Amino acid sequence: MAKLKWGMIGGGEGSQIGPAHRLGALADGRFEFVAGALDHRPDVGREYAQRLGLAADRAYGDWQEMLAGEKDRSDRINLVTVATPNSTHFEITKAFLEAGFNVLCEKPMTMTVEEGEEIQKIAAKSDAICAVNYCYSAYPMVRQARDMVRLGEIGKVRLVVTNFSHGHHGDATDADNPRVRWRYDPAMAGVSGQFADCGIHALHMASFIVGDEVETLSADFASTIPSRELEDDAMVNFRMSGGTVGRLWTSSVAIGRQHGFEIQIFGETGGLRWASEQPNQLIYTPVGGRTQIIEKGEGGLHPDAQRLSRVAIAHPEGFPLAVANIYCDLADAIAGETRDGLPTAEAGLRSMAAVHAAVRSAKENGAWVDARPPMFR
Repeated sequence: MAKLKWGMIGGGEGSQIGPAHRLGALADGRFEFVAGALDHRPDVGREYAQRLGLAADRAYGDWQEMLAGEKDRSDRINLVTVATPNSTHFEITKAFLEAGFNVLCEKPMTMTVEEGEEIQKIAAKSDAICAVNYCYSAYPMVRQARDMVRLGEIGKVRLVVTNFSHGHHGDATDADNPRVRWRYDPAMAGVSGQFADCGIHALHMASFIVGDEVETLSADFASTIPSRELEDDAMVNFRMSGGTVGRLWTSSVAIGRQHGFEIQIFGETGGLRWASEQPNQLIYTPVGGRTQIIEKGEGGLHPDAQRLSRVAIAHPEGFPLAVANIYCDLADAIAGETRDGLPTAEAGLRSMAAVHAAVRSAKENGAWVDARPPMFR
């Protein structure tokens, strides 16, 4: 099978997410890295791209040059990943989608709901795929949890409790660090800080596993370090269309917590718990029964969990391999195979609608507000 051609925008030297994408995209031999505009400084980006092995004529200075250079090539890229600052996601994703390229965009997909609806409409009319990198949904044991819920193994879901809370931005003396500061600057991050950065991963995971969408929410935001314009801690209560109740906490000042992403699903006949720091294990408790540990790689898992398990049982499943699972699903989707676990533009749109709803609720002292995008109400 010929390799698909892949290009990347952003994710340059020193990037936090760039290496995970390059490891993930190339892990299974489905993609070949052939084009990139990797840095906002054209010369730096070109030089780094060539150090990574790209040909000089496909080591681009910026995304506009990359679009112009790729669109008429007979061997043009099959997929472009957008891993640039949040405020640029919309214009780049829109331009490449309209030119017929498949796109994987980092979250958040857009800065506004209106932009999200525009991307959703373009994607719906196009043969191109627009995916959003909610990569935690591609861990094998998350897929196991999703299938257990789908098959009724814990009964109707009553309650979801999830959080994504860490303490890596808890040092007030580090507040001016450029890698930290932009996350709380409205000009760079948009209307929300921690909730838009980490909380939407937790919210997406709730919808992904339960198989339902957030309908209304109530939020409380706090900027615990006074110099920050945007929140570094948030509590969000939500209700889903099917009646499930949700509780979500997200924080960047929870000193002592490292990654801190976990989810619990409570149904009528059982409960499930998954934590990203112990991704190999899904904790299952049937009503009236003993708590069990379901291990990645063991026999009897549901097909999606089996398919996405990469290494032998008892060996850790790493974050880049979760990203790799997204790229595998994308390769299958580009080839015409249905992969319903792939997060699409709709997921990106619903996340942005929830962000704006949470901001509005927090300003109104926790008022319950509609969290759905207008086009889906």
